[in-house]
Amino acid sequence: MTSPLRILLLEDNAADAELIQELLEAEYIVCDVTRVQTRAEFVAAVEDKGLDLILADYTLPSFDGLSALKLAVEGRPDLPFIFVSGTVGEELAIEAVKIGATDYVLKQRLSRLVPSVRRALREAQERAERKEVEEALRRSEMYLAEAQRLSHTGSFGWNVATGELYWSDETYRIFECDPTQRPDVQLVIDRTHPDDRMRVRQVIDRASTERSSFDTEHRLLMPDGGIKHVQAVAHRAAHEGPESPLLIGAVTDITERKRAEQQRTRLRELERDLARINRVSMMGELAASLAHEIKQPIASVAMNAQAGLRWLRHEPPEPQQAIEALSRIISDAQRATGFVDRNRSLYSRETPRRETIDVNDVIREMVVMLRDTTSRQGIIVRSELDPTLPTTMADRVQLQQVLMNLMLNGIEAMPEGSGELNVASRRTEDGQLRISVSDTGIGFPDGNVERIFATFYTTKPQGTGMGLSISRRIIESHGGRLWASANAGRGATFQFTLLAGGPLPQAA
Repeated sequence: MTSPLRILLLEDNAADAELIQELLEAEYIVCDVTRVQTRAEFVAAVEDKGLDLILADYTLPSFDGLSALKLAVEGRPDLPFIFVSGTVGEELAIEAVKIGATDYVLKQRLSRLVPSVRRALREAQERAERKEVEEALRRSEMYLAEAQRLSHTGSFGWNVATGELYWSDETYRIFECDPTQRPDVQLVIDRTHPDDRMRVRQVIDRASTERSSFDTEHRLLMPDGGIKHVQAVAHRAAHEGPESPLLIGAVTDITERKRAEQQRTRLRELERDLARINRVSMMGELAASLAHEIKQPIASVAMNAQAGLRWLRHEPPEPQQAIEALSRIISDAQRATGFVDRNRSLYSRETPRRETIDVNDVIREMVVMLRDTTSRQGIIVRSELDPTLPTTMADRVQLQQVLMNLMLNGIEAMPEGSGELNVASRRTEDGQLRISVSDTGIGFPDGNVERIFATFYTTKPQGTGMGLSISRRIIESHGGRLWASANAGRGATFQFTLLAGGPLPQAA
């Protein structure tokens, strides 16, 4: 059921008020009429937000319709206002319409009342709908402008035929141009960094000639000398006219993103440098072992060379024995070269390289490399390696670095002349490889196990605090994890896992 039309009627004649209501209802306009006669009554009644229409006589004993109109226009400008009077003249009626009245109807011609009311209500509805659309558009434009400001993305339109450009407010802000300045292609070129102008000009020329989309990144050189990185994307408008080809696009300030990318690159380079510094610092620990391991094959080379000479000088010469001596020389030289190469890789700047690795072989290498260190300190080294351990895809040098860090930590945690270092490998129930390094040292005096992996945290006077942090990062980059725990008796155990075979995540 349609709600009744709510009408405020300014009328001092009760008979006229009744006649007006009857006329409306006779035309199926159900109405609820509130009749007032004084200014105070009118002011109070017009506050009712549910009113649909005001009908007013022009002259009343204590009030007048023109004053009522002014009050209505001031307080309720969207409310239709129709004069219904027998005294209003044409000039007064025209003046009233200029002030804001919707219409006027003479009481002598009340047949016009119903059409006038319907037209006034229809126009009021259209105004309300138009206002709602305009408000929605205003909100949409406000939201769009705010979204562009927050995302640093401006929009633009480019009429390829005329060269005209249309910029949003955010585009003006990105280019740091006065909003009153009319943009054009030359302004874009002038604002582009000199090193990028030729490329941007080529993009613009191609888009202009081929009427084609584009997506490009370049730099802007601002008036204060600052540099911005922007990304410009455009495509042809879906409903462009044949005479006015239009490209619609967006330009985004990506300066912060570029800075973040550069910072990430610098951090990755710093991490690689720290890892290399860590490896170099470990080489001091290996110096004695290196000398020991190289002296052995060199001494063997000298001894076999002397033996070869004796066999050749023998009367008669013994070439077969000399050949065997030379073969041993070659083998010893290769052994020394291999050892030097393995050590050199620890402090080189070579890019990490993944390959199929037998982790047990890496463990054996590190035990040999640290043999002199453990012997000098009276440390017993035990290896419990699973012979069925599968291979893994890893960087050999990085695994050497991790194992050396963990083994040196264990050695340094034990007093000279005593202690046992146990290195073990096994396969877990879920198919991963687990390597553990256990010692009988001081353990974790403060009880905070996780703290030892923090960068630059160290308990050693000459420590850098980088070894464990870097080791954890290396293992995580291989898809595994590294952790530590206190032993039930003395010492601590470090363990890490690796994936068995298969592809691995990219190295950090």
